[in-house]
Amino acid sequence: MSLTVDYVAKLFRNLSTGNRSTFFDSVADNVHWSVMGTHPLAGVYNSKTDFLMHTFERLDKLLKRGVVIRIDHIVVSGETAVVEMSSTSTALNGKPFPNTYCWVTEFVDGLITQVRAYVDSLLVQQLIDENVLSTKPAPKQRIVRILQ
Repeated sequence: MSLTVDYVAKLFRNLSTGNRSTFFDSVADNVHWSVMGTHPLAGVYNSKTDFLMHTFERLDKLLKRGVVIRIDHIVVSGETAVVEMSSTSTALNGKPFPNTYCWVTEFVDGLITQVRAYVDSLLVQQLIDENVLSTKPAPKQRIVRILQ
C-alpha cells in the first residue's frame, strides 16, 4: 500500500470526530511513540497501551470532552506522514486548551509503527497545574468543638 494524504487525513480525522478508537485501531500494538518536551507526559512509550494510559487517558481526566484534535496540515513522503494539528479541547476549569501538535508518523502496511510527537510543553504543564486539583475529591473537613 502506498501512503497517501487522503488515507492519512481520513485516519487522523477520527481524532476530531470522537472516533479515537478507530484511529488507534491503525496504530501498531508495539508502536514506538516519543513525546517530546519537558512536561509530565513527555517520554518514550513502547506500546499503544502504555502511550494511551500515560497521555490520552491522563488528559481525558483534565478536559471536558477529552482530547479533541483538528488537522491543520499533512505532508506525506514515502511511508512517512507529518501531521500538524490543533487542540479544540476545553479544560475542566473552562479555559481553552489551544495546544498545537506535530506528529511525525511512520507507517508499515497502513499501520502507524513509530511516532515523534511535538507539543507545547508549557500549555501541557499549565493544564495539569490548573486542573489536577479539580479532579481530586475535596478533603474532609474536621469540625473541632471548643469546650468552654
